[in-house]
This record gives sequence, C-alpha cells and structure tokens, in this order.
Amino acid sequence: MRPIYAQIDLAALAHNFGVARRCCAPDKKLFAVVKANAYGHGVEAAVSALQEADGFAVCSLEEAAPVRALAHPEQRILLLEGVFQAQEYLQAAQWQLDVVIHHPQQAQWLLGQELAAPLNVWLKLDSGMHRLGLSPAELAEVYAQLNGAPQVAELNLLSHLACADERGHELNEAQLEAFLDQLPEREFKHLSLANSAALMTLPAMHMDWLRPGLMLYGASPCAGLSAQELGLTAVMSLRSEVLAVRNVEAGASIGYGASWLAEKPARIATIACGYADGYPRHAPAGTPVLIDGQRASLVGRVSMDLITVDVSDLPAVAVGTPVELWGAQLPVDEVAEHAGTLSYELLSQVIARVPRRY
Repeated sequence: MRPIYAQIDLAALAHNFGVARRCCAPDKKLFAVVKANAYGHGVEAAVSALQEADGFAVCSLEEAAPVRALAHPEQRILLLEGVFQAQEYLQAAQWQLDVVIHHPQQAQWLLGQELAAPLNVWLKLDSGMHRLGLSPAELAEVYAQLNGAPQVAELNLLSHLACADERGHELNEAQLEAFLDQLPEREFKHLSLANSAALMTLPAMHMDWLRPGLMLYGASPCAGLSAQELGLTAVMSLRSEVLAVRNVEAGASIGYGASWLAEKPARIATIACGYADGYPRHAPAGTPVLIDGQRASLVGRVSMDLITVDVSDLPAVAVGTPVELWGAQLPVDEVAEHAGTLSYELLSQVIARVPRRY
C-alpha cells in the first residue's frame, strides 16, 4: 500500500470547538462549518466529533444529506448558498434545514412552494464583500415578501465578512454598520455575522449565531497570529514515507524542468506525495518538510505523485523514514505561506485517494 495518509485527530477537533465555545458569551450558538467534506477531514467523522455544536453549516443539499443522517434532530443545518432550484425547497423542508436567501429569485421560488413544514430562512445581506447577498434595497423588498409568509418559520439575517482576518481593516467596521443599519426597521429572530476570525478577535461581530470553520481544523484564521498562539491544535497530519535516497553531484538537476541545481554534492530523498494527492504544485524550493521529526527543504518541482527533499544534513534518513508534510509538528499555515496559498486550500484539496485514519 502506498504509504501516504492523513491522520485525523478527532480529539483535536473537539478541543478546537471548545476554544470557539469559550470565546463566545454563554448565550451564543455555533454553526460548525463542515462544508467541503469538513475541509477535507471527512464529514461523517467530523459531525460525530462535534456533537456539542448547536448546528452545522454546509454548501448544498448534497452536503447536507450525510450531516442530517448523523446530527441530532435539534441540531440545525444551514445551507450557506441556499437552494439552486425551486424544487430543492421540498427536500430542505423534509430535512428541516435552515436556508439562506441571497438573491430575490430564491425568495420567489420559496413563495411558489407548498411545503410540508415552514423553513427557517436567513436573508443574506451584501454588507460589502460583493460576492453573494441582497443589496439593502433588495433585502427590504424580500423581507416584506417573506415576513409572515406560510413557507417561513423564522426570518433571520446574516452576512459574511471580507477582511475579518485583518483586525484593523476599515471594511470590518463598515460591514458591521451596514449590518446593524438593517435592524431598526425590521424584526429578525436571529442574527449571524462572525466567521472564525471574527469569533476569535472581533467580539462586536458575535451576534446570536457564529460560524466557526477553519479554526475548528486547527489552522489560524487570523493574520499575524499562529494557531498555537490562538490555542488551536492541528487536526490533520498529512504523512508519508521516504521511497528512495540518492546522492547527486554538484550541478545535478532535480525533477521536471531541471529547475533546481545542486550547488554542491547533495543527498536527495524522494517522498510519496504529489499534487495529485493535494500537495501544492507551486510549492517552491525551501518549503519545509518534516522527516523523522527534523526539518528539511523541498527541492525541484512538485510532480503528480512525488516530491524531492534535500536531506544532506540528515544522514539517518533511509527508505521508509516517516515524513510529515504538515500537521501536528509542522503547521499547515507555514506550508501554505511558503506555497503562496492558504491553509483552507491545502486542507480541502487532500483528495480521496489519500486514506484518512481517525
């Protein structure tokens, strides 16, 4: 069996949820975000480990299905993008889902349905991110249409922050003001604004329901603050082994394109991991890799199934030596920074051919 696998520490996941809970006032509720297969960690295992959550947030009906099967009936499940077709409201009602409405068309679809039970609806305000959401004028119109409609059990308000990871960013205050501006003239049952970063560092954004995502998986959602500083523990450790070790002379090239040349005689380890496993293809030379608990540096291009690492200073490395690509000892945030990407991407791109061990 190919030696690469993702070790998933469910105790760490529960610990990180506890950190989220402690950052909130006791009366606040938490939607644990488990979209994208729980950021690559495995949604069934994640839901089972997060039974203290008040609810879960997913992207679509397809993602909601396994969550509804495992969650307690009283745990709410939020469709973050709402429905994509009118008839999906029928399934949402059957599964007792909370649905986002971010476009007037979704409201019209809802009003045209005869549902088995009314739905908890979250109107999504575009408060300044300009990705999805109702403008203030659209929100006023949709609110008037849905308030008191038989298809609606609760009418709630949410929005999403564009720059919560930067605590001093001026858009944070502007988005909060835009959100609060909707409240004096309208009654909403619940409010939701805070993602992971706002949950940890912007208490003014907390509202009634908070939506922790990345922090649950042990990566930092905040610029300038490490996961360790925030009290978070890595949940995924991407692990493999050394497949081969070779000595190369000065001037020898390594990998596709001959883009890396040895400046002096070097010892190179080849590891079972590549971009087809989810490792970032554009990770540059110098990206850290942990081999038998010691740091070494990536050299040469990342290929589909393999990477190469300079182990000239690690004489004990041999075929079968264990490797950590990121995880408990090597923060995923650090690898992401070297690769010019985000920990979100690295975690969620670990593909299904990489076994998860829980």
